[in-house]
Amino acid sequence: MEFLEKLKKEILVGDGAIGTLLYDRGYSGSIEDANRRAEEMVVAAHREYVEAGANVIQSNTYAANRLKLKNYGLEQQMARMNTQGMRLAKQAASGKEEVYVAGTIGGIRDGRASPFSNQDIKKATESQAEALMAEEPDAILLETYYDLHELVQAVRIIKRLSPEIPVIGNVSLGDVGVLHGGIPVNDALLRLLNEGTDVVGINCRMGPAQTIASLEEVSVPEGTYLSAYPNASLPGLQDGRLVYQSNPDYFKSQAEEFRQQGVRLLGGCCGTTPEHIRSFKEKLQDRAPLVKARAKVSTVREQASAEVGNTIRLEKEGPSIIVELDPPKSLTKMDKFLKGAQALHEAGADAVTLADNSLATSRIDNLAASTLIKQQAGAHPLLHIACRDRNLIGMQSHLLGLHALGIRDVLAVTGDPTKVGDFPGASSVYDLTSFDLIRLIKSMNEGFSHSGRPLGVQTQFTVGAAFNPNVSSMDKAVKRLEKKIVAGADFVMTQPIYDVETLRLLKEATAHLDIPIYVGIMPLINGRNAEFLHNEVPGIQLTEQVRKRMADSRGDVQKGEEEGMAIAKELQEAGLDLFGRLYLITPFLRYHITAALMNDVKASASS
Repeated sequence: MEFLEKLKKEILVGDGAIGTLLYDRGYSGSIEDANRRAEEMVVAAHREYVEAGANVIQSNTYAANRLKLKNYGLEQQMARMNTQGMRLAKQAASGKEEVYVAGTIGGIRDGRASPFSNQDIKKATESQAEALMAEEPDAILLETYYDLHELVQAVRIIKRLSPEIPVIGNVSLGDVGVLHGGIPVNDALLRLLNEGTDVVGINCRMGPAQTIASLEEVSVPEGTYLSAYPNASLPGLQDGRLVYQSNPDYFKSQAEEFRQQGVRLLGGCCGTTPEHIRSFKEKLQDRAPLVKARAKVSTVREQASAEVGNTIRLEKEGPSIIVELDPPKSLTKMDKFLKGAQALHEAGADAVTLADNSLATSRIDNLAASTLIKQQAGAHPLLHIACRDRNLIGMQSHLLGLHALGIRDVLAVTGDPTKVGDFPGASSVYDLTSFDLIRLIKSMNEGFSHSGRPLGVQTQFTVGAAFNPNVSSMDKAVKRLEKKIVAGADFVMTQPIYDVETLRLLKEATAHLDIPIYVGIMPLINGRNAEFLHNEVPGIQLTEQVRKRMADSRGDVQKGEEEGMAIAKELQEAGLDLFGRLYLITPFLRYHITAALMNDVKASASS
């Protein structure tokens, strides 16, 4: 009997995990390469699932695509691994009545930033599918897809290569009931059905309870075949490896709940073993499938908006000035920092912006510092957020904390690598790029976490993008900036500029962009400071003329500061004329310098 005909009449039990099973038995390396290196071990694992009662076993080919195999230097073995994976699964199923073999293709994107383009993934999926289908599987199982677009693309590839082959499409959720990006699971499954997917469902990421809770959100047309492959449990960490609860009896107790949700194909994912599958089989043996009643599907977008906090006045008429005052490295300078914030606020700064451990040098936390200047100086803080220091969990937590404290304005930056700073042995995290961070913030403004979970409120962040005009190709830099704007950036802050001609080129190159641009100006204080910035700080370039002017003041503190002020005033005047917005960067907590520059702006405006 054909696979779909069988599924129409019965609940079929799928197999469980191959990867965690082989690792537990001493295998190491690429799991898919076990199809070459440990054939007997793979066949034995498949047979154990068949003997436990599995009606559907899947080839050991989850990550057998060129992109993932490249991590092991095995991309040239792609076709062989898929062919062999199918043959080993078929060998294990040989002689067993109505045991179906599905060729498995796993998702490539995992919910984080991906280095692969859609075209890269399309080619990798297509070549893997061709290799699998050459061995005539009973179905193709597409599993662990966090990215709905990627899964839809995979379904289209399979249906184009072989319109008749049954396709099982399983999504992996960011949180209960939702995919990453806030897509409700019901919407995702309906989309897959519209694309011609024959069986739709959920796998991985969650154990039985959360998988069932997610299925409760599903209301699909009658006659739809649903699948579920939960993990054994939430994972723990032991000796550097993920481990799962051994809970076959619990799985047995949950089997009827899956049946009540209309599931027709029920297997296991990470951490599950033949014992878990045997438990499902024993509970569901000879039990007829149920047609699920239409559920009342909730919408994650029915959320209350958060109270709008004070935000930077991007539409302000007349000059607009953001002033940077970095948190100090030492607690002994905190009083001076707070006095500086007060002085800059009183001088008319629209916002006091605080870097996030710039140059990878540890400073007082800018969240704590911004809270203090808001409370004690009445200043409006604008925080830099670097991707370097926080993983995705910490990043979202940090943003939620900012919102809870009423801080609404942020600048998304990549962050200098740790080897630049005073802790060169520290790790650079970079779970997110600056593009990803902008998108995350905008998703939170829509009321969703990165995982797609509703936040309950919509955050009200205004997010800035950093831009470096001190490059050999302004056009390429602007193209990169355009991508940040597409990601959702509301305004731009540039690296310090030390040349009026660069300001003019920047204006010309960005004339088509309808977004406020704050041009960076950082006063120099002496010749040594100028040479350090030019030669040692990434993203900053000084002209020969500026370096000469500052060199002439070498050894004279007052003259150096005066010359630095004179250069800054020239740039400030040109920046205001071209852009109307300034980003003044305070050197070494010398806030009197930036306050004086702001007073010049006010004097010019009133004259």
